[in-house]
Amino acid sequence: MIEYRIDRRSGVATYLQIVQQTKQALRLGLLEPGDQLPTAREVVEALAVNPNTVLKAYRELEREGLVEGRRGLGTFVRRTLGEGGAADGALRTELAQWLARARRAGLEQDDITALFTSVLSGSDSESNQGDEE
Repeated sequence: MIEYRIDRRSGVATYLQIVQQTKQALRLGLLEPGDQLPTAREVVEALAVNPNTVLKAYRELEREGLVEGRRGLGTFVRRTLGEGGAADGALRTELAQWLARARRAGLEQDDITALFTSVLSGSDSESNQGDEE
């Protein structure tokens, strides 16, 4: 079962954080078709958020075809994103090792996020240039 974490200082709307975390779980294979998302009541109790916030997030996921609401039963995953195999594979191990090195080098989470985002953005640019050649 997915456990949502809300960062109230992030500047990202709460419902979007729920959507993003659900998509991340779908990409990593932590949620699979048929799995049930926590009920809105469970999320409200765990996060102290407005029920409409949770329902808005679930509607967005439903609009994208990722989940479906079943009246009286809850919200269930319809399809996954990505391969999911990376969650337990060699890439995850390598990333964990890289993260440990980054922390030993004194980088804080924001530093690591900025570095990763920078490299990822550069990687996207290189891929696009390669496509144009």
